[in-house]
Amino acid sequence: MSTLPDDASHVLLLVPDPHARFAAVELSRDFVDEEVLENGYGMCTYVFAWTPEREPVETLSRYLGGYGDLRMRPDFARVTPVEDGVYAVVCDVEWPSGEPVRVAPRQVLTDELRALAELGFVPSVGIEHEVTFLDGGEPLTAHGVDYAVGGTERLRPLLKDLRAKLAPLRVESARGECHPGQYEIVLRHRDALAACDDAMLQQLIVRATAAEHGVTASYLAAPRTGQGNSCHVHLSLTPPTPEAFLAGVLREARALTAIWAPTWNSYVRLRTGPFSPRSIRWGTDDRTASVRIAGHGAGRRLEFRFAGADAQVHLVVAALLAAGRAGIEDGLTPPPEGEEVGTLCATPWEALAALEDSKVLGAELLEQQTALLRAEIDAGCDAVTDWQRRRGALRA
Repeated sequence: MSTLPDDASHVLLLVPDPHARFAAVELSRDFVDEEVLENGYGMCTYVFAWTPEREPVETLSRYLGGYGDLRMRPDFARVTPVEDGVYAVVCDVEWPSGEPVRVAPRQVLTDELRALAELGFVPSVGIEHEVTFLDGGEPLTAHGVDYAVGGTERLRPLLKDLRAKLAPLRVESARGECHPGQYEIVLRHRDALAACDDAMLQQLIVRATAAEHGVTASYLAAPRTGQGNSCHVHLSLTPPTPEAFLAGVLREARALTAIWAPTWNSYVRLRTGPFSPRSIRWGTDDRTASVRIAGHGAGRRLEFRFAGADAQVHLVVAALLAAGRAGIEDGLTPPPEGEEVGTLCATPWEALAALEDSKVLGAELLEQQTALLRAEIDAGCDAVTDWQRRRGALRA
C-alpha cells in the first residue's frame, strides 16, 4: 500500500544508476494507485549498462539483448516532495522473473547489509557532500568561504530555498567550504539504505534548485586542479567493532579505488586535492588521513574520506561494508595510527588493474564496474579537450 500524501498528483519513480544519478519515470498518482502498487512499472534494462552519455556498453550483453524491460518496485518508505504535488519514490529493480537486479546500486547495498546483519552487525551512516555553485562556469564566490558568513551574499537566496526544500532529508549542517563557490551539506546519521537514498535525493534537489536560480550545482570531483568535491561517509556499527572493520577497509581500499573514483576527473582530485588523501592510513581527528576517527563516546565513528562527489554513494557504502565485513570475518587488526599501508591508485588504468583483483565485490558487479571503467578510459582517450589544445599551441 502506498503512503503518498493527499496532495500528491504525480509520482516520480527513481532508480539509482551506476553513474551517481537517477533514472526516472513520472506517473500520475491515479495510475500508481491502480496499477503500479501491484504490478510495478517497466524500465529498460540498459540503464545498468550505459555510459554517462547513455550509450550502451556492448560487453554487458545481459543488459542489452533486446532492450527489454526490468520492473521497478517503489519503496514507499522513501517518499520525498520535489515540486508542488510531485513526490519522488526511490525504487528497487527486478527482472521479469522476480529475481533482483544484482548490479543495481540499491540492490548491491541491500545485499551487503543483509550479509552484515547475518554476522550480527547493523551500520549507521551519515553522508556529507561538497558541491560547487557556478554562474556561467565561474564560482559564485570569488574566494573560499570556509565557515564564513561574510562573502556568501550571492549564495544566500539559493541557500534560503534549499533550507526549505531539503528539510525532509534531515540535514544536520550546512556551511561554506574552502574553495570558491563551494558548499558542504551534511545529512544526519540513519540506516544505510535511507542515508544513501537521501544523499542522491539531496543532489537532485540541489541541482534543480540551483537551476531555478540560474546557476549550476557541480558535483565534479575536481572543479579545478588543487580543488576537490568529496563524498565523506561517517559510519558506526552496532555492536561496535571498529578495529577489525577499519583494518578490512584499509586492506581493500586500493583495490576499490574505482568505486571511490569512477571518472577521469576523479583522479585529478586524488592527485592534487590537499584534503583528498591518497595515502591509506588512519588517524584520530586527522583530516589529512584517508580514514579519520571522529567524535567521542556514543558519537564516535569512522569517517571514510576516499570518495569524490562524483561517486555512486550506494556503491561507496556497499564497498566499505564489504571490505569491513571481510576484516571482521578474517579477524584483522589495524596498523598503528598514522602508518601508511598503501596508496589509492593514481590513474584510471591502475584502478582498473586493481579492481580486477578485488576479492570483496561479487562477480556480476565486478564485471559491470570493470566494463564501465574501460568505457570511461576509452572515452577519455578519444576526446579532444581544451587542455590538449592549449598544450598543442605551446608546441607551435
